[in-house]
Amino acid sequence: MPDRRDHGGRLSGFGERLRRAWDARDSALCVGLDPDPARIPSVLGSGPGAILRFCTAIVDATADLVCAFKPQIAHFAAAGAERELEALCAHIRDRHPAAVLILDAKRGDIGDTAERYADEAFDRYGADAVTVNPYLGTDSLAPFLSRPGRAAIVLCRTSNAGSGEFQRHGEEPLFLRVARTAATTWSAMGEVGLVVGATYPGELAEVRAAAPSLPILVPGVGAQGGDAAAVVRAGRDGSGRGLIVNSSRAVLYAGDGPGFADAARAAAASTRDAIRAAHS
Repeated sequence: MPDRRDHGGRLSGFGERLRRAWDARDSALCVGLDPDPARIPSVLGSGPGAILRFCTAIVDATADLVCAFKPQIAHFAAAGAERELEALCAHIRDRHPAAVLILDAKRGDIGDTAERYADEAFDRYGADAVTVNPYLGTDSLAPFLSRPGRAAIVLCRTSNAGSGEFQRHGEEPLFLRVARTAATTWSAMGEVGLVVGATYPGELAEVRAAAPSLPILVPGVGAQGGDAAAVVRAGRDGSGRGLIVNSSRAVLYAGDGPGFADAARAAAASTRDAIRAAHS
């Protein structure tokens, strides 16, 4: 079973690992690993092997610029590349141990099925955290929250256009109820964070007020139009940290030729610098 240890060999909780990652790189940037076979440079070949080569090159080119990597499981599973995802996660853990590893899976089920999803994320892929869907309630999150040193990052206010159909419903919007429950009930059960899209900075500020100390994963900066400065102003915590700001396509596909990894590094550095500037 993979574990995550600090440089002294001690088991390290998710929150502590994340704080160290923020400080070690002076960065809140997370690079999302969402490989699209149609956009992988032809110099890497094709098939699952090309997916692994592409993602490994991106990781190695950007690791000193980020606090986290976030592989998206569907992009690997759809291509029959689960073994390659295992290898990629092992590469991140072994070669870049300062980076937090977040598996983007958005799992949501109950009972034995939820237990197996937790096994998949934490045992098979060795993730530090996994994104989960809270729609089925607290018992669906319990298997993820019961793992010492690991975390559940709960969907709260997502960036897709249709998210308001349910997330904004009710006298107290559902997304705020999720945030308050995470800050109280779920944080008492284990380590927890929230997902809030970069395209809703006003609502990100509301979530931060409801959950002042929880880490917030913020997708949508870059290709989806989220503004890094607005995200930092709305979402940072009292210590000036608290955010994991994700960029996927804007980094992954910054270049499409032999120099794709260098282009990805330049895009990641630009985004990291924009986040830094907003913090200062």
